[in-house]
Amino acid sequence: MQGELLAAVTGIIGLVTGVVIGVLAGPFFRTGVAARQGPSPQSRDGSTLPPGIAEVLSALPSSAVVLDSADRVLRASSAARAFGIVRGEELVIGELLILARQVRRDGVIRETDIEVAVRKFGPDATSFAVRVAPLGGTGLVLVLAEDQTEHRRLEAVRRDFVANISHELKTPVGALSLLAETVQDASDDPEAVRRFTERMQTEATRLTAVIQDLITLSRIQGAEPMAEPSRVDLGPVVEEALDAVRMPADAKGIELVGSGAEGVTVMGDGGLLGTALRNLVANAVAYSPKNTRVAVSVGVSRNSVDISVADQGIGIPQQDLERIFERFYRVDAARSRATGGTGLGLAIVKHIMTHHRGEVTVWSKEGSGSTFTLRLPRPEDRGPEAARNTDRQEAAQ
Repeated sequence: MQGELLAAVTGIIGLVTGVVIGVLAGPFFRTGVAARQGPSPQSRDGSTLPPGIAEVLSALPSSAVVLDSADRVLRASSAARAFGIVRGEELVIGELLILARQVRRDGVIRETDIEVAVRKFGPDATSFAVRVAPLGGTGLVLVLAEDQTEHRRLEAVRRDFVANISHELKTPVGALSLLAETVQDASDDPEAVRRFTERMQTEATRLTAVIQDLITLSRIQGAEPMAEPSRVDLGPVVEEALDAVRMPADAKGIELVGSGAEGVTVMGDGGLLGTALRNLVANAVAYSPKNTRVAVSVGVSRNSVDISVADQGIGIPQQDLERIFERFYRVDAARSRATGGTGLGLAIVKHIMTHHRGEVTVWSKEGSGSTFTLRLPRPEDRGPEAARNTDRQEAAQ
């Protein structure tokens, strides 16, 4: 959808530019037309902007600048000034100024891509697709700069996703194929067959988990909230999430604790909230050492309901905290695959919370564990038990 929108906007810009150039290729305007429309903006050396062009430029979503024959800015859109391309009467991007002079000299339309360090957007550069064209034979030059930063970021995310999903699917499929051949060759060795078929089951389970997570992510990755949320009791949701990981937790001697969820309700999709909480609890168990503790607690404030999952695990490095919710991003890829992770769990959690008009936050310190918090809007219509629970918690604070 975003690509189609970008293509439409680019087409409109090209069409408008072509119309402007075509109109101004001959004599500027007939004297009678100019007289009826009144005077046009004028630069210091007498160059004028033809009537109607200012209105067209102001309607363009891109940064638009018209330079006169002395390289002074005759007209600049608000976007051009906001991005810092124009200051006062000057085009401050040297690369664009050079292009404008070349276009004025030979009349050839030029296109290019540039990176501009725009102060208001922080240290990252802003990418622009630039089109520079002459406006007739008057010495006026039109510069159009379309912000491509978000489009290129999404393209990079798409490429990474395709590369990652190809790898994630190829690995178990390739392993299954190899193991099947091995089983066939070892048909006379029952012990080898048993060992290899167990490996096949493990790879098949991993493949199923990846596909299931992809289906879930595809279903909920839209930013639109639920049309008809229902009231969800968090008590059973917390209990089911803890029960789902009790076996691997017991195997590592990890204590599972839940508190504060009794009588607390939120508006949403119980199944999706259960998926989000199970993913967080499963991660906490997977990345915690033996004989530690994983706690799920529910807190209620005047504006939100917070579900926190705290562990005493290995923690997350500071430089990775901003990226852990990206699809297939892993802090420790080898450890994640060893624990059976698909790399999609936290991305699913993030999208589920967006679906519920909520958010997921994380606090972590290496060697001290992590705490993930699901923050949901507090429902306006609360039952008496939920109200009493809230009052008790607020009094305790």
